[in-house]
Amino acid sequence: MDLQDQLKNLFPDHEPQETPKTEEESTIWLQEDPLICKYEKRKGKPITIIEGYTGAQSDFKQLAKELKTMLGVGGSFKNEQIIIQGDYRKQIMEFLQDKGFKTKRVGG
Repeated sequence: MDLQDQLKNLFPDHEPQETPKTEEESTIWLQEDPLICKYEKRKGKPITIIEGYTGAQSDFKQLAKELKTMLGVGGSFKNEQIIIQGDYRKQIMEFLQDKGFKTKRVGG
């Protein structure tokens, strides 16, 4: 008697639901134009801004979340820009290029 038979004996009225299939890696729409990665100072503090994404806004938000998690820093998504606290242009550009994006460094 396997596990499923035992469960059917314990819970005869239960109808098992299909579990939704999850993708191993999220798919983000890649574009032809490069993402612009620039450095600014606001109120004396350095920030990195990523802009120029032409895909869905939800994909860009997901990308922002992945970047913040990878770097372990704060940031936000506003006005179709990803704003990351600190100067992380090199790491961000490497991450984006590994994902398949073209990048362009602007400023400094």
